[in-house]
Amino acid sequence: MAKFAFVVPPLTGHINPTLSLGAELLLRGHAVGWISLEPALQEKLPPGGQLLLVQYPAEASSGDGAQYLDGIRQQEVYGVESIKFLYDDVLIPLNRYMYPGIAQWLEDFQPDVVIHDHELFAGAIAAEKKGIPYATAVTAPAAVRAMDDLPRIKEWGDRKIIALQQELGLDTDRPLQRSDALTLVFTSRAFFGDTELPEQYQFVGPVIQHRPAAIPFDWEQFHSMPYRTKVLVSIGTTFDHSYKKEFFSKVCTALGQEQLTVVVVSDPGLFDAWPANFLVYEKVPQLSLLPYLDAVVCHGGHNTVCETLAHGLPLVVIPIAYDQSFVAGRVAATESGQRLNFKRFKAEHLKNAVWEILENSRYAAAARQLRGSFESAGGTVRAAGLLEQMCVNVRMCECANMQMCK
Repeated sequence: MAKFAFVVPPLTGHINPTLSLGAELLLRGHAVGWISLEPALQEKLPPGGQLLLVQYPAEASSGDGAQYLDGIRQQEVYGVESIKFLYDDVLIPLNRYMYPGIAQWLEDFQPDVVIHDHELFAGAIAAEKKGIPYATAVTAPAAVRAMDDLPRIKEWGDRKIIALQQELGLDTDRPLQRSDALTLVFTSRAFFGDTELPEQYQFVGPVIQHRPAAIPFDWEQFHSMPYRTKVLVSIGTTFDHSYKKEFFSKVCTALGQEQLTVVVVSDPGLFDAWPANFLVYEKVPQLSLLPYLDAVVCHGGHNTVCETLAHGLPLVVIPIAYDQSFVAGRVAATESGQRLNFKRFKAEHLKNAVWEILENSRYAAAARQLRGSFESAGGTVRAAGLLEQMCVNVRMCECANMQMCK
């Protein structure tokens, strides 16, 4: 048996893949902990999982998960500006704030391997300082590709990480953003696109098994809706600025008179009334819902896109910020969906795009082809096996070093 510690930020899209992977490791008899700021994460952990909660005195700093999410939601940023905001106002402060708690939990929990989210490089810094092997979970693979496609932005981001490492007492001139031993990329090469990467980058596909959803949903009403063709519309959990109302106004105009059942993920109170063919929920059991859908409209969040493609469904993608433009670009490049511009699309554009992906079979065919590439990548089972093999390699290396010292 081995002990694994996930280091996760308070973002659903970054946490969910680790829940699937952690559940598989627990089923194999290992001990698994999650280092997090979020007390509510305890309710989501698989049976046997341990919440290693980072807590500080109230006067120490302001950096809890709610404030972190609020900082993202209230920003109206796009493109390269969003990357600068992400580093300056989100990632660097969050990593600085979480580092002492991460380091303390590594001391107390004594994991054999640390798996840190690619945005929580404080996990890598703490593991490196304590001599604990670590792997990286790339929950947003665009972070690998998009930054490499923008060399000046990448260099700027690397300098930010290096400066933080040195501030935290790790004297190195290279950023510890991704592990040299094992970097798990939660997509397939077919969706990621052609690019040269070192051998430690392992494309395992989406990890979506072992994730039960205890989210209320009126299945009877859903199945009794008059229109058999069903579409999900969601722009994720990290955007709550003034554009949200404008976006869903266009959705209502575009799809409110169509012969479609439209499931919307949003605040039901956003409008006094929604179209009769709409079902509006603040949250939905997305993985349970996808098998009953025909298409998805979303903002290009990597998890939503990959979960949709894993069910062989086409998409309309409307990216807003961060890595979403890259993800939307890959949807368009693989012909598994249509892309619209968040700032410029009109209701008519959305209506046309939705009917295009529903009526033109090539989009669903491309989505099914990507589903096959995800299945071939191995998913949760292969990812867990790679982490187990990493433990074996570490122990073999330790034994060899002990023999050399005799």
